[in-house]
Amino acid sequence: MTDLRTDVVSREPPARALLRLSRPQQWHKALMLFAAPAAAGALEAPVLVARAAVAAAGFLLLSIAIYAFNDIRDAPDDRRHPRKQLRPVASGSLSPAVAAVFGLSAALLGLAVTSLLGWPTMGLGLAYLVAQVLYVIGLKHVAVVDLIIVASGFVLRAAAGGTATGLPVSHWFLLVSLFGAMFLVTGKRKAEHLRAGNAVSRPVLAAYPASWLDQVMTVALLGSALSYGMWAFQYLGGDAYRELLALSFLPFFTGLLRYGLLVSTGRGEQPEHELFHDRVLLIAGLTWALVVGAGLYAA
Repeated sequence: MTDLRTDVVSREPPARALLRLSRPQQWHKALMLFAAPAAAGALEAPVLVARAAVAAAGFLLLSIAIYAFNDIRDAPDDRRHPRKQLRPVASGSLSPAVAAVFGLSAALLGLAVTSLLGWPTMGLGLAYLVAQVLYVIGLKHVAVVDLIIVASGFVLRAAAGGTATGLPVSHWFLLVSLFGAMFLVTGKRKAEHLRAGNAVSRPVLAAYPASWLDQVMTVALLGSALSYGMWAFQYLGGDAYRELLALSFLPFFTGLLRYGLLVSTGRGEQPEHELFHDRVLLIAGLTWALVVGAGLYAA
């Protein structure tokens, strides 16, 4: 029997299908390219913001290429998934050939854009692209390695924000990016682990005991908290209210604990969704942004 939802999606206009293939709901990840200049108190410099924006555009194009390649690779499995069967390639609204051309074009354009910012930024962009392609073609099924690659994507974005703007990047800042990403990624896997239907499209979940995921989340939470504390309490910049940066640790830690609680209760599969729908998490995030922003830019 034909799935009426899939039949409707298969008749959507190609432009809309390409937009869905690009996953605009994930574009917020490009904001990581602004993290380094923001943490350095440099968002008041228009030239640096512009360079970070160019880097963000380049990495966004690279991520769109990965989404296209991933949907082509996973189409057979996605057709057996209640939600992912509606993806453009799986539903038949885009042919694999069209998706491949679109993805390759986005990859080449993304590398071209990052090259405008110098070899270091382009090198990070290329490293991101290669790592993610390896993830798509097989490493996503290798336990532990899949978590590391996904988390490294955030670290590479954060580092590229530094190379694009020419700003020094604190080692503590990179560790916050790494442990924070590991915390979110592992939490997402734990939430998926609680939903049996996800085992169809993400077989690696079967390799993760729930107790092990809990251990990794604990390690990542502690790593995030300690790294952020070292960055905030030992900030090396010049013009900053160090007391406010130290105070920002409290809402940051509150947000980590709250997300961990949501995951333990069966939520957290979509961290960005929880951020805007959980009142405590939203208040903690806004408070953190206001306090750290005042500490860096009100001095």
